[in-house]
Amino acid sequence: MSDVLARLAELQRADLPTHGGRTLAYVYDSGLAEVDRVGREAVAAFAATNGLDPTAFPSTLLMENEVVGSTADLLDAPATCVGTVTSGGTESVLLAVQGARDSRPDLVEAGVRPRLVVPSTIHAAFHKAAHYFGLDLVVVPVGADFRADVAATRAAVEADPGRTVLVAVSAPSYAHGVVDPVTEVAAIAAEHGIRCHVDACIGGWVLPYAARLGRDVPPWSFAVDGVTSISVDLHKYAYTPKGASVLLHRTPELRRAQLFACADWPGYTMLNSTLQSTKSGGPLAGAWAVLRSIGDAGYLDLTRQVLDGVDRLVAGIEALPALRVVAPPDSTLVAVATDDTCDVFTLVDELGLVGWLAQPQMRYGDQPATLHLSLSAATAPLVDELLDALATAVATAVARGPVAVDPAVVEFVEALDPGALGDDDFDGLLAAVGMEAGADGPALPERMAEVNALLDLASPALREALLGAFLDRLARPTRA
Repeated sequence: MSDVLARLAELQRADLPTHGGRTLAYVYDSGLAEVDRVGREAVAAFAATNGLDPTAFPSTLLMENEVVGSTADLLDAPATCVGTVTSGGTESVLLAVQGARDSRPDLVEAGVRPRLVVPSTIHAAFHKAAHYFGLDLVVVPVGADFRADVAATRAAVEADPGRTVLVAVSAPSYAHGVVDPVTEVAAIAAEHGIRCHVDACIGGWVLPYAARLGRDVPPWSFAVDGVTSISVDLHKYAYTPKGASVLLHRTPELRRAQLFACADWPGYTMLNSTLQSTKSGGPLAGAWAVLRSIGDAGYLDLTRQVLDGVDRLVAGIEALPALRVVAPPDSTLVAVATDDTCDVFTLVDELGLVGWLAQPQMRYGDQPATLHLSLSAATAPLVDELLDALATAVATAVARGPVAVDPAVVEFVEALDPGALGDDDFDGLLAAVGMEAGADGPALPERMAEVNALLDLASPALREALLGAFLDRLARPTRA
């Protein structure tokens, strides 16, 4: 057994660090070692429990109701509010969309595709939900401030209000870190009897404390009339172990279509509140334990720390040559653009080489590629180090100049049909960028700037096809 654990430790050495504050995406670190220990032990203690049947495991129902209650209190929810703990933000979004669709059986039974109206900055989970559940996704533009365009949203809703089942906005948007005009959009939805969902997965546990700290936070919670549901992830800025998000509905009636029951088979009657049936009680227990370990005063202090870090980071970036903050952040997310002298993908590589993981965001429409930074409380004490690393990376990127993609490779990519991408096409592209597939799949180069620059040139449809093919090559069974 010790050999198995040793092998796990060996495998984990190739992973990005989940603590230490230098991983600026995917993980959120409170910097509190004792809280992390409590969370891990709670997950382990309840890993074998099954949230499928709360009558068999009443502890899961008690913990879920208390976690939902704490979340409802934080988000200005009325006494009628109900909620569900899910596995993450995507599941919360999927359920919000599914529930809105199924609240209109008249459309479904008539074979009419419901509509979902969202700004272009909405999280990709809404695209996934529309794809899975057969909705028409109506994407409206954002303004120069990267917030949803209210007039465009009204026009989109009023183009077919009878088919529109949900309007969604972000608090804040992932790509740019700004809160949409929730008050105005929710009013449009309410005027037409349409649900309005606020995706606060990444900001919902920060913005209430930011307001208490005296920061200027646009209205976004249940305090806004017309908001019918909100999603907020606990495994982000509540700093709980992975696998915990909350979906809140203003009333039980609004949640009812989310619930699924099936008695029309010879087994037990299935009753689910989420997409999952069997689900470990571990993530729920971890979330419950961490919420109580940190407490309200603790979260206020963690929010003060991370937002002070954001302030120092933004000021430092604005003082660096070739960089600019795309939009003043409303929360903990910072998007950084470069001028023509500095390549954003080289910045990502250079930061990675000195231990900082930053995310590249590809161009979208007329918006250039950007550098995405998600700060956590553990990052705040390291902001000066991050700024030093950024300054060095900028100097290197400027000295190297723009990444040059081989014109022959560009021509090859431009000739590809996203709908008919074959194995030979993909193999040819891998070879062209030095990522020939071996026994363990395509090998990633140490520097990804050229690969990212190539993806940046591709259309979104082609980018999706290429990355889907890449994932397919990576996810192949290891056979004895």
